[in-house]
Amino acid sequence: MRKYIGWIIVGTLVLYLLSVLASFLLAVPTLLAWLVPLLIWPTLGKGSRNQSLLLMLIGCMALLFAAYRGIFLGWQQIFAANLPLLAMFVAVSFLGLTTTGIEAQPLPKGKNAVITTAFGAHLLGAVINLSVLFFFGDRLQKNGTLTEVQMIILARSFCAAGWWSPFFVATGVALTYAPGMSWQETLIPGAIMSVIAIGYSIVEVCYFRKTEFFGYPLKKESLTVPVSLAAVVIVVHHFLPEISILNLICLLSPAGALVFMKGRPRIATLHDFIDNRVASVSSQFTLFLAAGVFSTGIKSIILVYPALFNLEGAAFTPMLFSLILATMILIGIMGIHPIVSVAIVSPLLLPLNPGPSQLGFLFLSSWAVSTGSSPLSGVGLALVSRYQASPRGIIQNNWHYAMVMWAMASVMNILFFTQ
Repeated sequence: MRKYIGWIIVGTLVLYLLSVLASFLLAVPTLLAWLVPLLIWPTLGKGSRNQSLLLMLIGCMALLFAAYRGIFLGWQQIFAANLPLLAMFVAVSFLGLTTTGIEAQPLPKGKNAVITTAFGAHLLGAVINLSVLFFFGDRLQKNGTLTEVQMIILARSFCAAGWWSPFFVATGVALTYAPGMSWQETLIPGAIMSVIAIGYSIVEVCYFRKTEFFGYPLKKESLTVPVSLAAVVIVVHHFLPEISILNLICLLSPAGALVFMKGRPRIATLHDFIDNRVASVSSQFTLFLAAGVFSTGIKSIILVYPALFNLEGAAFTPMLFSLILATMILIGIMGIHPIVSVAIVSPLLLPLNPGPSQLGFLFLSSWAVSTGSSPLSGVGLALVSRYQASPRGIIQNNWHYAMVMWAMASVMNILFFTQ
């Protein structure tokens, strides 16, 4: 069955969308989703396997203890908590069909090349996601390596899209773990943060690092897909707010991919994509499903001991926001996936009744900063494994960036979310 893993993953997306209309079908995509980690387990990386096992073990122990004490949140909460996120992950992966591959033009250099590469990686990455890092990196690399300044621009610019892009899984996580969050309310502060992050990186590379920069030969046509899809999402969500942003992305991403796909013939290209490329998201299935079990276990324990976790009288102050954000960024840089820290923090903070969009902005900020600064994030591991980056070098190059972005996000919280 392993050779059909791509079709099982796509089936999870399709049947999840059907379950939105007919809720009794939810068990089917849930079963398909859990089939994925079972099939890929022997080939899963050691780090992902250990992290997922630990989350599952803690989650299951918490659930059993809570059930013994009379608290049980239901099978759907346990097994399908993150199913919408996985559906979104699959849907967004289809946007890889819209890329044209590596350009044949010579590499531009200088300050203009820094600017176009930074904003190109940001805007394309906001829609196409992690694959854009490889398209840019493979074009820029020399003898299998990238320069430090190239890695700085690519990693930070790409990850900064996590602050605002509805196509980033970070947005799906924030919407899931900050119930009631409005994407429109985080869009403007998130976009401002992304501009600050990119601007900081451009200034650093252009004026403080004495290294010649060779950039990506970006074409204006390359921006057609991200700009068009982002505009469609904003317009549709404005006129049909009853459709959740998660479900909207699940519908529009595959549709947009089919409209803008480059490969021909279309049917054969799509078939090959499902057979050979969709399976690349299977490791995320393992981690996100395990995180769902873990999060439900944490919620159950909180319900068993409400007094212990009762923060009555406390308030979600700007100081608390900053302290929690700093902690989440730090453990993210240390290699803990952002979904794990979000799963821990969310049930602890929800009793404080924070503004849903403020809580969502906290999660988006921790995601954007930690993934862009850590050698152990998905982006960091891609740089280390594919372009021979030094893990120590990534931390040395980004610690000050993480501190500045933490401070700016704390200020943005006060400006936009504190009355």
